[in-house]
Amino acid sequence: MDTSAYQAFAKDKLHVTFNDWDLLLTAFTHRSYLNEHKKSVKAHNERLEFLGDAVLELVVTEYLYNTYDDPEGVLTNWRSSLVRTESIGAAAAKFGFEPLLRLSRGEKRGTERARVQILANSFEAVVGALYIDQGYEAAKVFITESILSTFEDILSTGSWMDAKSNLQELAQSQEAATPVYKVMNEDGPDHDKLFTVGVYVNNNLRGQGEGPSKQAAQQKAAEAALAFYQQGEAEPGV
Repeated sequence: MDTSAYQAFAKDKLHVTFNDWDLLLTAFTHRSYLNEHKKSVKAHNERLEFLGDAVLELVVTEYLYNTYDDPEGVLTNWRSSLVRTESIGAAAAKFGFEPLLRLSRGEKRGTERARVQILANSFEAVVGALYIDQGYEAAKVFITESILSTFEDILSTGSWMDAKSNLQELAQSQEAATPVYKVMNEDGPDHDKLFTVGVYVNNNLRGQGEGPSKQAAQQKAAEAALAFYQQGEAEPGV
């Protein structure tokens, strides 16, 4: 396979020249692509993703520990905001991962939610490939440029805060009630569920949200409810 596009990516975005180009190709290879190209492709990116996830968390943890004196709970929330699927999926999109992804025909037509997950998984796999081929410092440079560079925006917007905790405090102060989360709908097969959850305060719907798990949908519902309170008389949104 022509590796010129991957070579350009490594030079421009990762600032390295890979010793083993198969590692980088594998980092962009989804399991579905391997299933369609079993004779020519040897591996998919899930093992590299497993490794890259650990390296990513270590780099982010090290940065937060060395830079800030805040307590463990705050640092944990900050780290979660930096390494969550949406954050690393957005970083992968910004750094031009999408044209390099090796996907099956079916996955190429997947949902937006599936695309973000695939991008995030590939990001972690690239970190894993960098770590193996170039070492910890090269992986750290890439993570610093792509993820840690967004932290000031996360701090300034408050997006690191746990929406459910914030909502509970707000609802108790404004309505003297605790939010209650209810599953409104479940859609899709077991391996690709989409949950819709509503959050109620004093039996009034204050927000609803969707996600691949009940927990993710609850967070989205809490975010919508926070917007409801901030807008005063706004209608709850998805």
